[in-house]
Amino acid sequence: MNQNQTPLLEAVTELIETNPAYFRIPGHRLDKGISPRWTDKVGTAVFAYDVTETPLTDDLHSPEGAIGEAQRLLSALYKADQSFFLVNGSTCGNEAMILSAACEGEKIMVARNAHKSALMGLILSGAEPVYVLPEVIDAWAIQGAVTAEAVRKGFEQNPDCKALFLVSPSYYGVCSDLETIAEICHSYGALLLVDEAHGGHLYFHEQLPVGALEAGADVCVQSMHKVTGALTQSSVLHIRHHGVGEAALERIAQNLQLVQSTSPSYLLMTSLDCARYELAANGKEMMEKALGLAEYARNKIQSIAGFRCMEGEWLDQTRIVISARDIGLTGYALEKMLFEEYAVNMELADYENVLAIVTYANEMEDMDRLVAACMDISRRSAGQAASQALYQKNACPPFPQLPQQVMTPRRAYFSDTETVRWQEAIGRTAGQMIAPYPPGIPVIYPGERISKAVWDYIEWFRRDKKHIHGADSNGRLDWVKVLAKSTKQTYNT
Repeated sequence: MNQNQTPLLEAVTELIETNPAYFRIPGHRLDKGISPRWTDKVGTAVFAYDVTETPLTDDLHSPEGAIGEAQRLLSALYKADQSFFLVNGSTCGNEAMILSAACEGEKIMVARNAHKSALMGLILSGAEPVYVLPEVIDAWAIQGAVTAEAVRKGFEQNPDCKALFLVSPSYYGVCSDLETIAEICHSYGALLLVDEAHGGHLYFHEQLPVGALEAGADVCVQSMHKVTGALTQSSVLHIRHHGVGEAALERIAQNLQLVQSTSPSYLLMTSLDCARYELAANGKEMMEKALGLAEYARNKIQSIAGFRCMEGEWLDQTRIVISARDIGLTGYALEKMLFEEYAVNMELADYENVLAIVTYANEMEDMDRLVAACMDISRRSAGQAASQALYQKNACPPFPQLPQQVMTPRRAYFSDTETVRWQEAIGRTAGQMIAPYPPGIPVIYPGERISKAVWDYIEWFRRDKKHIHGADSNGRLDWVKVLAKSTKQTYNT
């Protein structure tokens, strides 16, 4: 296909150029009705592209024109059999994958480091999750890859699992061996579903890890806004057929209508059309730039006293994971210093590390500012032996082992609950999810027993006033929902 086309961009432009008497939604009437407080700062032109379904602009939920053509161009670029625009982020794609793959009473294998949107999919589908644990990278205190051996063992114990859902690359850029994992899944007649939200760029340079579709995944979801030029909340879903789970794959289009807005944003979809065009035209050059900038900064930071960067063949090299623990700085403290004192904004922080995501849109000036800030922090922190001891004393506890699963997330979600003080939650069955954010990985799912180890881990974040999804309305976790004692609780084996 001719990747020089941007059919949706052209269709909306054609509509605007008719200078219509506009009586459709949205109410701001193209570029005329947006608050001047906003347009005085950003101008008006882009707002004209915020339109709705018209004879020129097609319909996302029944595409026959420009949107359909734009999605076919996307499929051709990624060598998928079918591709879909997502305007509710990768969340809705993950929900649709799980909802399509396994129904109530059926099993699905889920990597335990999955984003919380996997929980939403489990609640919608009613499927019974069988969890597979990722390896822990002890030197960096983060969860790493899901190994092929762990997947094989999971299927040996649960051969009736309909699919495996996992994340690759992870937020930190850690990639699993998807080629071997795909072979294992298909040998059991199961689908491989990949949350590739952080990996839409992997297909455009040989120095990057292999992409999920290239590795044999049946379905993957990509957040095109994360590392390519699409607007926030713009994602895509790809399908490639391998002769397994065909009925489930056929349900995906229908289920996307269930979890996506009926008023899709043409700004988001047009940004996907244009991001696809740029990748097709300039993808390798874009990735070459990002990789070069990241390598430059990583090499510089590695030479700074007290700083180190994560490396490995299994890592997306456009991610820079930085630790300053050797000079007693937690990731949280380092992120705070970089933001408040140097105006250097990092993507996330955990107790050990900070993460920089480098893209083609960064410039050498950005990298130099990051490097210079790290050098100055190192100089200021030299000789602070006492801070290293404090670092060790306040260290985050290790990620807990799998909690006991009492019932499926769906059944727990719709069961009667009661609210108890957080201090009284040990031993109770969770009626809600709790996930430190970022990265948004649930520590406890609805329907799981809150063990002492789980409680201790979450308490560390609560006590330190870290951001937690699942906190109460005041942003704290003073109270938590648990299943009512009257709820019949049948233990899963």
